[in-house]
Amino acid sequence: MDIQRHQKAVALYPGSFDPLTLGHIDLITRAARLFDNLVVAVVENPSKHALFSVEERMAMLKENCSKFDNVEVDSFEGLLVNFAQRRNASVLIRGIRAISDYEYELQMALMNRRLQPDLETVFLLAGEAYSFISSRMVKEVFALGGDVSGLVPPTTLERLRLRIRKA
Repeated sequence: MDIQRHQKAVALYPGSFDPLTLGHIDLITRAARLFDNLVVAVVENPSKHALFSVEERMAMLKENCSKFDNVEVDSFEGLLVNFAQRRNASVLIRGIRAISDYEYELQMALMNRRLQPDLETVFLLAGEAYSFISSRMVKEVFALGGDVSGLVPPTTLERLRLRIRKA
């Protein structure tokens, strides 16, 4: 039987993006080629002490995603599956850098499938040039005076510099 898709596939790429890295941009670029619509969603987690506010992280994403016609930036708090349902997303995008990422992401994917069986998780392997980059590591290296250019977009680097000057 030939099954035709009658609606456009909406994929959701959630994350903290604190700060936005070139690894994130790589995944966004690749996911935007694979899906009709991509929603990049900043997770609001009040229990974590983020370096940048949700609004600042959304602004960084919007600055770097404006070249994509099919990418939208949003934010949410609470259960990811509930947000995915509100946005009519049928796919979750998750990046995998190492085996340790896979173990954690597999647990999350299975829980999300249990909560929302129609929501599929697609794992994208990190590009080789970005497989070691994490937002946490970028923040630590930058805070200790290390050079993170080439790991984050120029607009993010400028925001990091301004944040450190204010501190």
